[in-house]
Amino acid sequence: MTDIAELTRLMIYHGFASTGVCPSRQQMSAQLVVPPAAIDSAMNELQEQRHIAVDDRGEVVLAHPFCSVNLGFSVMGRETLWWGGCAWDSFAIPHLILDEPSVLVATTCPGCGAAHAWIVGTVAPPAGEQLAHFLVPTARIWDDVVHTCANQRIFCGEECIDRWLLATGNERGSVFDLATLWRLAEHWYEGRLGSPYARREPSEAKAYFQSVGLHGAFWGTEPLPEKEGFDYSI
Repeated sequence: MTDIAELTRLMIYHGFASTGVCPSRQQMSAQLVVPPAAIDSAMNELQEQRHIAVDDRGEVVLAHPFCSVNLGFSVMGRETLWWGGCAWDSFAIPHLILDEPSVLVATTCPGCGAAHAWIVGTVAPPAGEQLAHFLVPTARIWDDVVHTCANQRIFCGEECIDRWLLATGNERGSVFDLATLWRLAEHWYEGRLGSPYARREPSEAKAYFQSVGLHGAFWGTEPLPEKEGFDYSI
């Protein structure tokens, strides 16, 4: 990336990390002492390289694991409240922000509307019989990343997953327990608040998924018959 793009990326991520809010383009322009056009160019570069996702107005919606809109999860620290982009991102925030030893992750079950909350820390997975259901395979995460994240949810159990699938007409994705979700989130975003940030190569991502107990075509450890290649750039 260009230097301005990397500095802009750091401002976005550190802004989210410290306040729960993305700094505005005007704030970034002023702090970096560059013209607004330079920030616009940097944001385009960051979006093209999938460090961020923006809406129709060009505002940042996702800078994983942070989100600027409600996609179903709130994450409460001691002094900061975040929107979690998904189950994966919400469980990842305490692992990324080192001065937050634990957070309160809250959501509702898409199948029945029941409220759920867990204290998620960095030592061990939270207790609970709930199940995570991820709808979109890793190969298609960035086809519509907001849709992908909005459908990485936590359900009461199999009955609620089946009810939701029937109501929405979706096909079953990947289902796993909270301990696996916690392991998936534990190290995935390491280094994202530092510079330079190097995204995992596909082979590294595949090995990571396997190491936390996630296997099969959904996770790219076996080929999808209708699409070759896998995209792990989140």
